[in-house]
Amino acid sequence: MTDAPEQLERIHRRVRRCTKCRLHETRQHAVPGEGPADARCMFIGEAPGAREDEVGSPFVGLSGRFLDEALAEAGIDRSAIYITSVVKCRPPGNRNPRPDEFGTCIPAWLRAQIEIINPEIIVILGGVAFGALFEERAKLADVRGQVRERDGRRWLITYHPASAMRFPTSRAGFEQDLRTLAGLLGE
Repeated sequence: MTDAPEQLERIHRRVRRCTKCRLHETRQHAVPGEGPADARCMFIGEAPGAREDEVGSPFVGLSGRFLDEALAEAGIDRSAIYITSVVKCRPPGNRNPRPDEFGTCIPAWLRAQIEIINPEIIVILGGVAFGALFEERAKLADVRGQVRERDGRRWLITYHPASAMRFPTSRAGFEQDLRTLAGLLGE
């Protein structure tokens, strides 16, 4: 049996070559995710943005810088977190990923990443990721801040950093949720 870092790197290589759905046709780079294979915490967003597509790394644009600052403010080290998205390629025109794209990436890649990393806590960033992962229709404002138990781990639901950057009420909730996360990680 291979070790977790090697298994994760194998997944990353396969994601970068993936042609399982139409998104590969318009991407520059697939963005498998990054972070330690033994991370206690995993962040899952919806899909790479334009900057992420350019460089092949998650959360490197404006929302990534905002996330870095918010994590630092909460006392959380980004380098200790594994960060990925539900869909590994940028949808054209920055549209939301479609159900068939989720239906391809989740079983092909995301479930394997979760299994390999086996994080104690998964942070869901935004309503699109929440809907894809929980197959539940709810306003994000109604579920934000909830910590749910599922599959032997805790799932914290919060706003996407891009939303938190733009809207003061989202920002306050996002910052509160990161403080909650810091407390959970400190247990």
